[in-house]
Amino acid sequence: MTPPPARRRRSGAVGSAPAHNLPRRGAVRRAQAITTYGVGSLIAVDQESFVVSGLDGADEHWSTDEAPRIHERRLARILGVEHFRLPPASDEYSKDGIRVRRFPLMHSCPECNELRRHRDFNPPPGKSLCGTCEADLVPSRFVIACEAGHLDEFPYWQWVHRTAGRGATTAGKCGGTLRLRTSGRSSSLRSILVSCTCGVPEVSMEGSFRRNALKDLGLRCRGTRPWLGSSEPAETCDHTPRTLQRGSSAVWQPVLKSALSIPPWSDGRADPLAPYWDGLRELSDRSEVEKFLRIFFKGKCPVPVDEVMELLNAEQEEDAAGEAERTFDHRYRALRNKEYERLRAGNDERERSRDEQFICETPLGDPTALDGIGVTGPMLVKKLREVRALKAFTRLADLDSLSDANEAELSSKSLNWLPAMEVRGEGVFLRLDDGRLTTWEKAPAVAARAERIQNAHRRMMEQRSSDPTQVQPSPASPRMVLLHTLAHVLINEWSLDAGYPAAALRERLYADEDMAGLLVYTATSDSAGSLGGLVAQGEPERLAGTIRSAIRRASWCSADPLCIESEASGTGGTNLAACHACVMLPETSCEHNNILLDRALLVGSPEDPQLGFFAGILGH
Repeated sequence: MTPPPARRRRSGAVGSAPAHNLPRRGAVRRAQAITTYGVGSLIAVDQESFVVSGLDGADEHWSTDEAPRIHERRLARILGVEHFRLPPASDEYSKDGIRVRRFPLMHSCPECNELRRHRDFNPPPGKSLCGTCEADLVPSRFVIACEAGHLDEFPYWQWVHRTAGRGATTAGKCGGTLRLRTSGRSSSLRSILVSCTCGVPEVSMEGSFRRNALKDLGLRCRGTRPWLGSSEPAETCDHTPRTLQRGSSAVWQPVLKSALSIPPWSDGRADPLAPYWDGLRELSDRSEVEKFLRIFFKGKCPVPVDEVMELLNAEQEEDAAGEAERTFDHRYRALRNKEYERLRAGNDERERSRDEQFICETPLGDPTALDGIGVTGPMLVKKLREVRALKAFTRLADLDSLSDANEAELSSKSLNWLPAMEVRGEGVFLRLDDGRLTTWEKAPAVAARAERIQNAHRRMMEQRSSDPTQVQPSPASPRMVLLHTLAHVLINEWSLDAGYPAAALRERLYADEDMAGLLVYTATSDSAGSLGGLVAQGEPERLAGTIRSAIRRASWCSADPLCIESEASGTGGTNLAACHACVMLPETSCEHNNILLDRALLVGSPEDPQLGFFAGILGH
């Protein structure tokens, strides 16, 4: 989507002009600076195109008033940073904001059809116009990128001269001027024609999107990173770049990591200690910790020593959960394990201060209302805070098939912070009955169905990965697919019954050998995140009715029998009985991009009605 046009600033106010007189090109919401228009992404503003700049120097030009620090110690620890910062929020008097650089530099003029770098058109200062025709310049529709995250201009000169037998190293030495025009016969690539005034035959863009199109031209990735600026040296890269549409989602995909604020970190009292945790973790004795605090806080530490020791013990306990292998994936899983434990245990509001950011209580209703359904242990999460941080980004490759080595960095130098957003809201947590779940997932038909999804997911990841040996194992176990599909049908049901738009709710799955739970919570910071009605849906009587209604609704799809009898659906065949008419959700609501879903594991199939975990509900 294109951001709204720039707002006119008021004049005469102190601090009304941006730093260094940088022109303002548009505006995006704060959350979009993490999820849609983060560092390294391409953003269209009116008739122009830009790449969002890296974080180098952001400490200086992001003011603390417009981009405050936020803390979430558990997430910061596994990401190796000290704190997070909200992207700058603009208003009429903002001094600065998120910086961008013009990209791609290749532009064309719709009047004279010339295709050249932006500055070669001699545009008037501050405008993107052809200096001769005074027509709006059009940024190149095509860019090239590689799986290592590099981004570059499409090699138009090499493309049009490929039939002339010239090598890639002689680009621009023919003395001619490139031209680009559209024949108008169709909207396909065949109608986009590129020529050169040196006399080589005119060629179309057809075939430029082939996987080996640029490799056949003898081109390799130059390792350019335009979001870090032209002064940043290019990296050595062995990948072959591929052609992409400038607006394609494959050009930029965020690597987001999130955590819930849970005790003992959720009351904000530990935030002043953020710069000192690395030093504190090296100390084992209480007296040493007390001495350390006296030195750095000059005897006025805002956190009592007893609480500091409790926080250190909590970190060590979470470390122990991933002690066998201290990879990032294991540490991130340990973070989820602690959230699951705290959601099960609860955190009573009556025993906490007003600053507590996590309130989770047992419903007051009769728990026997859920007997026989297969769901147990509902908890009312009356208050929660989630921090989502932009760790890195990727291009081309699927996130699930990546190792950390393929993640593109947000800055050229190591920083002690990352951009992040925080969501405050409420939710409902529930678990599946362990005994019934264990019996169900051992059924041969259930295991076979989940294995089909798992195999399809693994094949898709191997196809999208440059190194199939580095592909991560698929998480598509029977309980994971069951929980995932159940979360989707609950969100759809609550969007109809409780008045929440589906895009305002989000799932958080806890599916492992020792976990079988899900959290549905408000995932937006606007008015839909504070309606106050979601928690009420977790009372046992109402929850039992919701589950029964959701399962009955999921038992039939308007696309049946094609949907329920599907052998493969979704991206790469990673779904079975799942489509947009029954269980799929808006992308903002799903942790797994609407894959690894199967409605038959909930309600059964025509051939095997007892296949579904909740098949018993349909018989009543």
